[in-house]
Amino acid sequence: MRAIVTGGAGFIGSHVVDALVARGDEVLVVDDLSHGDRERLPREARLTVADIRDGPAVEAAFNVHRPEVCFHLAAQADVRVSVEQPAFDAEVNVAGTINVLEAARRQDAQVVFSSTGGAIYGECERPAAETAERRPLAPYGTSKLAGEEYLATYNRLYGTSHTALRYGNVYGPRQDPHGEAGVVAIFFGRLARGDAPHVYGDGRQTRDYVYAGDVVEATLAAAGKPAGVFNVGTGRETSVLELLEACLTVSGAKLEPVFDPPRLGELQRSVLEPGLAERQLGFRARTELADGLASTWAAVTGKE
Repeated sequence: MRAIVTGGAGFIGSHVVDALVARGDEVLVVDDLSHGDRERLPREARLTVADIRDGPAVEAAFNVHRPEVCFHLAAQADVRVSVEQPAFDAEVNVAGTINVLEAARRQDAQVVFSSTGGAIYGECERPAAETAERRPLAPYGTSKLAGEEYLATYNRLYGTSHTALRYGNVYGPRQDPHGEAGVVAIFFGRLARGDAPHVYGDGRQTRDYVYAGDVVEATLAAAGKPAGVFNVGTGRETSVLELLEACLTVSGAKLEPVFDPPRLGELQRSVLEPGLAERQLGFRARTELADGLASTWAAVTGKE
């Protein structure tokens, strides 16, 4: 298969590229390297350095590679940036997605779009199914939801089969522990340096933590399947305090957490209902949290 991966030098994208190359697919990565790292890419994958906001550059990449599928993972994914710079967030996540959709339309290529679960559903009283009310609390969730709606519009207008995947809280090797990142990467980054981990609020807020390897499996499973919107999670809640305890166990660190004031707008409960993806994509997250954390810690410490 000929595939384009936007954001393919990033955290999740580079794992997708590895999986595609491993099965013999022809892969072109489109990444502006603002957060990605070309060193993550296998030599079999080609790289075009381009910003998805640059429509002609995106079009040129598609014209050269002529993909059958585009895994669209390039995004502005920092919630705080989306609050401070909502126009920039929309330029990347909405206008950039439109550029990808237009380029894909001209090549008759399917788009598999990386969306978000927690940021779209808002507070969850129970595991959120795909039909649950969408109540974003930040522009990031709104821009991802707008991207989903553009996919659905193109499907209706052009008869395409684009699919959106609402990821849970993804963690795993290669996630950046600096700045705005997943809490697992932040915890392990601090523990590796011997610094006390910080917990915002009381630590009882819950998330659906899903391992990057499982996310890759779901992402590839969506290629060639009928259009849809699917949650990619475990259906299990883990509190921040429970996660920290598991990280301490894996790392062997003996550090007490520092409790900071809660962050404005932070969700207290976020968990996804994963059944639809299992029924229609044949995907089920299989990596237990302890195993995924062990693999992540090994990568952080260079012992993988």
